[in-house]
Amino acid sequence: MKPLSSAILLSAFAFGGCTFLSAQTTSDSAHSFKVENGQFLLDGKPFQIISGEMHYARVPREYWRSRLKLAKAMGLNAITTYVFWNEHEPTPGVYDFSGNKDIAEFVREAQQEGLYVILRPGPYACAEWEFGGYPAWLLKDPDMKVRSRDPKFLAAAHSWLLRLGKEVAPLQIGNGGPIIEVQVENEYGSYGDDHEYMEDIHHTLVEAGFTKAQLYTADGADELTKGSLPELPAVINFGTGEAKGEFEKLHKLRPQGPFMSGEYWAGWFDHWGSPHETRSPQQEADEVSWMLKQGYSLSMYMFHGGTSFGWMNGANAEGANSDGKNYQPDTTSYDYDSPLDESGRVTPKYMLLRKTIAEATGHEPPPIPEVAPAQAIAPFAVTGAISLWKTLPKPVHSEQPLNMEALDQAYGYVLYRTTLEGPVEGELNLGKLHSYAQVYIDGRLLGTIDRRYDQHTLPIDIPSGKARLDILVENTARVNYGKAIPGERVGLLTGVTVKDSKGAVATLTGWDNYSLPIDYPDTDAPQKLAFTSEPCTGVCFYHASFDATEQKDTFLDTSAFTKGQVWVNGHNLGRVWNVGPQKALYLPGPWLRKGKNEVVVLDLQGQPGAKLWGLDHPYLDGAVIAPPSVK
Repeated sequence: MKPLSSAILLSAFAFGGCTFLSAQTTSDSAHSFKVENGQFLLDGKPFQIISGEMHYARVPREYWRSRLKLAKAMGLNAITTYVFWNEHEPTPGVYDFSGNKDIAEFVREAQQEGLYVILRPGPYACAEWEFGGYPAWLLKDPDMKVRSRDPKFLAAAHSWLLRLGKEVAPLQIGNGGPIIEVQVENEYGSYGDDHEYMEDIHHTLVEAGFTKAQLYTADGADELTKGSLPELPAVINFGTGEAKGEFEKLHKLRPQGPFMSGEYWAGWFDHWGSPHETRSPQQEADEVSWMLKQGYSLSMYMFHGGTSFGWMNGANAEGANSDGKNYQPDTTSYDYDSPLDESGRVTPKYMLLRKTIAEATGHEPPPIPEVAPAQAIAPFAVTGAISLWKTLPKPVHSEQPLNMEALDQAYGYVLYRTTLEGPVEGELNLGKLHSYAQVYIDGRLLGTIDRRYDQHTLPIDIPSGKARLDILVENTARVNYGKAIPGERVGLLTGVTVKDSKGAVATLTGWDNYSLPIDYPDTDAPQKLAFTSEPCTGVCFYHASFDATEQKDTFLDTSAFTKGQVWVNGHNLGRVWNVGPQKALYLPGPWLRKGKNEVVVLDLQGQPGAKLWGLDHPYLDGAVIAPPSVK
């Protein structure tokens, strides 16, 4: 934990009965932020929060300061961020706050750029983030029930929040830092109504040292009574076009105030296989203007969405059958149609909101910092390859398939292998699958099974003799929202059966489970594979390289590939899937090297001769192959 280098000096001017203040960095004195008489008070003076959400884990550390300067230049006086537990405690009791996970440094940089901070430590985040920010190891215990009063879950959450407190509690405003608010849990009213659980989390945050900023809860207005606590302020979350109606509800539920939108959804997120989402900039600007002129506080979700790099995209699964029919995994891009695009560049929406905020507050924001343009990179060919089948580790044997968590694995793939005794003609049933599988008989692809389609079965016809059955399962994303969360283990979860032509059902046993996390804990592992010039078809790792003269952003076009993952210089850029709408992956300039750059692509249905190239713009609205339920 680095010592505080500075604290806050307040600059102020009158606006709408409130004082508009911005964080400065030339004082070492502590300040206060609280709710009193239905108002937010900063050092005893009414304060209107104008914040925007930006997640440190979705932005390369080298760009944090640039994005924060752009927040200030749009007219914001605060930045809001979730904390993602799974980023910081990858295994129980092992914590990581280094590099891009140094949340304390992110908070300090916000302060240095004149911004306050709203912290959302959870322990549940949602945010279209893998498993809502929970670490996968919570699911290793088959009896563990996350987001509940299960003593085992509460003990894990307690340890985590106390450790987080050591990092960021000293950065609260009462200690001279910029953190003015700390959220208790997150939208719990949309999940349950256990107020004792909410009190457990509230008391844990207090024990973790979050006593020098204002604690609060956030829910949709219709769920506020289920998720809020009577002793804490409650803010409401809603989308474009809903401001007046939702604030009317808040006035009825909490007439004493304060009045704030904790998430004003300034866009929306994309699902694989669905069209790219956009929202009306003018409608958003009109609502922001209206809220500010009413004296309401707000936080725009998102100000800058960024990227769910690596394996960190989340998924939805709403409705009665949350185990399959409504499964919708999110794209790697978290562009969100936000004022700053995925790569941190100003959009027309940014310019409109900047003008709107300036007119509503009477405050002229600082000049907009320049952002270097992205670069195009000429097409370059794959030069090496190796089949996944040649890279398999030693398996773990079991009678029934083991889920990913039982293998002490969080992300990536699991290969399940057993032997069938032919002849068999009938139906192979994978049971409950999370979340995508390719099925092989003696190395030949039999077919795919996709949780998005609520699929479970494939026809099977095997002649006499022994046949090898391989089932390669991908963790496409654990659900991050809704009632499905406690059951989000990954793999073949209920066993595999074969039904013959006469209707007799046999359960397959005797499995080898191959754990394939690919790049954890060694992020350079894909680059170290034994690539050869031999052509590879099917599940293959491909190697390529290109030269760069500048460390400028680019967008790696992946149109030549089917489904898989991409690494550049050891950085996991995220997922590839030809179902769209995303057709290119954001590659930040600081992750490039001047000279030779190494690329590895895992393609589950690869073909030799593929090429990649870099675009100087995003490609988020490509043609989609929609699931049957998506119209």
